[in-house]
Amino acid sequence: MDVEIRAVVFDLDGTMLNTEDIFEEAGQQLMVRRGLQMTDSIRRAMLGRRPHEAFTALKSLTSLPDKIEDLMAETKQIFGTLAENSLAIMPGLSEILSITHARQLPRAVATSSPRAYLQWLLQKLQLEQHFEFALTAEDVTHGKPHPEIYELAARRLGVHPSQMLVLEDSETGTQAAAAAGAFVVAVPNRHTDYGDFSMSHLRIDSLLDPRLHTLLHGLNHKS
Repeated sequence: MDVEIRAVVFDLDGTMLNTEDIFEEAGQQLMVRRGLQMTDSIRRAMLGRRPHEAFTALKSLTSLPDKIEDLMAETKQIFGTLAENSLAIMPGLSEILSITHARQLPRAVATSSPRAYLQWLLQKLQLEQHFEFALTAEDVTHGKPHPEIYELAARRLGVHPSQMLVLEDSETGTQAAAAAGAFVVAVPNRHTDYGDFSMSHLRIDSLLDPRLHTLLHGLNHKS
């Protein structure tokens, strides 16, 4: 694999952090309070999208009378309570940060989540110092799967999209990165592995995969 990697961009939820696990439980609690169940079809419709878009999908599939803003606020409260004891980085993230630091590869985050949420998570896990910048829902007009957020990331990093390695766990995010022209490594988890990741350059089971480490060490890229 002949690749030139000059920067790395991380998706947040499910890629860097185990927040998809927490959202699953929060969603279940939200629905149980209303006598409903969080089904796979609802969860999949919400995954990888900006909050308002995700909860619009929830309402369309359940006909809940609640306002979107109220559902978002309640979920945020449930999530915050659960995260106090459950939040963790994904296996292999520390190793990837070490490799990219050693190779002086600039890093950024590109997430569909709000900035306040991202900042809270990065501060809680003391990860802010590892990234040049972060792009969030507020920074783009179009959410994933539109490529806007990754096109903007490449411009901010000063690299051609093909020189930017993107780590994504969802089909929606993978589509966005691929459409932007990035080198995409898909890292699906149990919440997202049903998706189509055929547009990725590499699919791995976790950030511990030695093929990813080889790419980042520069053993297979042009100098």
